[in-house]
Amino acid sequence: MSTQPVVFIHGLWVHSSAWEPWIGLYRSAGYDAVAPGWPGDGATVDATRRDPSAVAGHGLADIAERYTKIIADLPQRPVVVGHSFGGLIAQQLLAAGLASHAVAIDPGPPKGVNKVPLNQIRAALPVLRKKSNREGAVTLTERQFRFGFANAVSKDEARELYQRWAIPGPGKPLFEATSAKKDPHSPAAVDTASSDRGPLLITGGGKDHQVPEVVTRLAFQLYADSRAVTDYHVFPDRGHSLVFDSGWREVADYTLSWLARH
Repeated sequence: MSTQPVVFIHGLWVHSSAWEPWIGLYRSAGYDAVAPGWPGDGATVDATRRDPSAVAGHGLADIAERYTKIIADLPQRPVVVGHSFGGLIAQQLLAAGLASHAVAIDPGPPKGVNKVPLNQIRAALPVLRKKSNREGAVTLTERQFRFGFANAVSKDEARELYQRWAIPGPGKPLFEATSAKKDPHSPAAVDTASSDRGPLLITGGGKDHQVPEVVTRLAFQLYADSRAVTDYHVFPDRGHSLVFDSGWREVADYTLSWLARH
């Protein structure tokens, strides 16, 4: 029997190499783990920073299509683990029957979650304040990254995380998420009513500004009509950087224990 594959999906403004500690941990647990980047991402953080235009214009459908193609080349349906918008994509892949299990860590809001807390608005402003950003690439300043991602760690650690992992990202996914309520064909939609899917874990961060915990809880509640396994867990003292900051192991260990139970 082949080893169970796992596909990690990063979120906006963070390079896929931030999953490297998770890949090592999951491989030690017997999984065949990989972390491909979004469309246009360079092979490294520096390469992506050198050519921001390569990521511009890619939306949620483009990102989902990329991971759909990656999964098609795997020997069996993978576990998908996604952070932020990667968590939204993970839910879509699970609902489509392309994944066996999904973990959505502080995921971007699917269509149907209409509450937008003030901190989330502030975190999204670097993109949404200019309409031209919809088809462009946006790079966060260190201060913006600190507020949106690293508010729950020290200033020194926030600076180190920014220097190590932050990359330019496409503006389009944020515009798509914002307009989802009025778009009958929104690429942020997820089939939350389906009972014919594998288990799903959604997590929230109690100090998350980018995707506040109330938003992840509302996303979980969208699954109320599904008979499939849908679990929710809160990391009360964690911000949006929880998968790649110094506390990553707590989150990773929880996801592994959840997978072992299911």
